[in-house]
Amino acid sequence: MPVPSHPAVEGAAVQADDLRYMRAALALAARGLGNTWPNPAVGCVLVKDGAVVGRGWTQPGGRPHAETEALARAGASAHGATAYVTLEPCNHHGKTPPCSEALVAAGVARVVVACGDPDPRVAGGGLERLRAAGIAVVTGVCEAEAWALNEGFFRRIQDHRPLYTLKAATTLDGRIATHSGVSQWITGPTARAWGHRLRASHDAIMVGIRTALTDDPELTCRLPGLTHHSPVRIVVDSRLRLPLTGRLAATARAVPTWIVTREDADAARLEAFTDCGVEVIRVTADSAGLPDLGEASAVLARRGLTRVLVEGGATLAASLLRAGLADRLEWFRASSVMGGDGLPAVHGFGVDALDQMARFTRVSVRQAGEDLVESYVKRR
Repeated sequence: MPVPSHPAVEGAAVQADDLRYMRAALALAARGLGNTWPNPAVGCVLVKDGAVVGRGWTQPGGRPHAETEALARAGASAHGATAYVTLEPCNHHGKTPPCSEALVAAGVARVVVACGDPDPRVAGGGLERLRAAGIAVVTGVCEAEAWALNEGFFRRIQDHRPLYTLKAATTLDGRIATHSGVSQWITGPTARAWGHRLRASHDAIMVGIRTALTDDPELTCRLPGLTHHSPVRIVVDSRLRLPLTGRLAATARAVPTWIVTREDADAARLEAFTDCGVEVIRVTADSAGLPDLGEASAVLARRGLTRVLVEGGATLAASLLRAGLADRLEWFRASSVMGGDGLPAVHGFGVDALDQMARFTRVSVRQAGEDLVESYVKRR
């Protein structure tokens, strides 16, 4: 799936404020990340005579859509307005009428779209409906930014898997814990708060069984005002070793909790987890005897997940990198050195030559208290 770099803007003439208003729509769209799956997170801004008359973004669960929200706020002022939409308006009847139809009915004069929707139910049809109604349409404004924002949705539609963000909190020499497993806390409170914000912007958090056994984590977002954004919790557990009395299983009825395990998992343990409210996903084993992440990814996509945050540990990180599934890295780096007896962030994953390494491009570096946060995207 190609990443837009310098997209061509197509359609009616671009106006001076198009970039400004589209960036505002993208900021609105970002509010829905982690909260709209299986739908994309979309933003819409309606502008008339130089003034914003309506704003909207995709609501929790994916409905109402951004355009519907913006039109409702604008009311009669939408007639003759320009609509800035971060994704091609939908063109199919589902649980709600098509947004393309709503824009036509509202009498907007012009629609500026950041990028097309690859969903076969849309795929250019929304733009065609708008043009057929005599509406001026511009596409490709801030296309690369819009693609990056909804990359998880696009991967689910086109690659049949979610986007994976691998998150690590390490020392300068890449250690995540002492040799005895102590890891709290390598990074400081600001970095930890940023990590919780990452959780809120993803559909699911994934950890390996060793992390679950060592930390007995809650895997929820505990930032004030964002506790309701806690995503699905996923544990990759080959042999169903997750304790039934641990925090994850014990709270499975309050926060959705899934286990990815091998298809030959013990039947009695399967039943016990099901009784606790945990959903168990069985897949074939890979060459290392671990649950096949490629097969699991297809299952997660069919369940609607678009963005998965992988928080640990080293074995799961290695499996993700070996399978070529790590799309982004969020690397939290403390100003400390632990040495070779500490536990590494990533176990070996079969690199015998330099050209076999997983390669990424750094896109940002930010200060988080005394720590650094580096963001990377996979080179394609």
